[in-house]
Amino acid sequence: MATPPRLRALLLAVNALLRKRRYHAALAMLKGFRNGVVYGAKIRAPHALVMTFLFRSGSFREKLRAILQATYIHSRNLACFVFAYKGLCALQSRVQGETYQVHSFLAAFVGGWLVFGDNNSINSQINMYLVSRTLFALCRLGVEKGYIPEPKRDPFPLLTAVVWGLVLWLFEYHRHTLQPSLQSSMTYLYQDSNVWHDILDFLVYNKSRPSQ
Repeated sequence: MATPPRLRALLLAVNALLRKRRYHAALAMLKGFRNGVVYGAKIRAPHALVMTFLFRSGSFREKLRAILQATYIHSRNLACFVFAYKGLCALQSRVQGETYQVHSFLAAFVGGWLVFGDNNSINSQINMYLVSRTLFALCRLGVEKGYIPEPKRDPFPLLTAVVWGLVLWLFEYHRHTLQPSLQSSMTYLYQDSNVWHDILDFLVYNKSRPSQ
């Protein structure tokens, strides 16, 4: 089926606009917004689906609403942050006539404050995800730059032991300090596995059915 002439002309005009360098910064902001929406949905929807049906009580409609709300918040926040970050980077480069490394930090600082500064469960998970990876990256950068002596042996086993030791200690004795989804996961693994009544809730179900 042939493309109508008007639609073909419109597509040609749009493609010509997209290739113009003078609009590249603004168009990159829009493409970044689009990618933030898509990526946020791809990341959050499966996670929310699994966590909601594993650990959350309520009707099917309530669970579905919770999944959609979490996916919407994650996608919206990520899209807004990318849009703000790219816009602030472009603005700083335009004002100073050149791009500097500090532009990236300042743009992300402002964008993070505005978009991810609200203390809710979605932002908390995203920030904690970034904290661990940022610390890893800073340690690697410190070694590369010579600020941190290169370890003679792989420090990963020791780091693993310390992290797991601390998180289980916190779970057993200071559980309220842990993030709610982590509490739920660890309760299922380490607390619920201490209780059973028969073969059904030992192998088939985590807990006895209400009728039993």
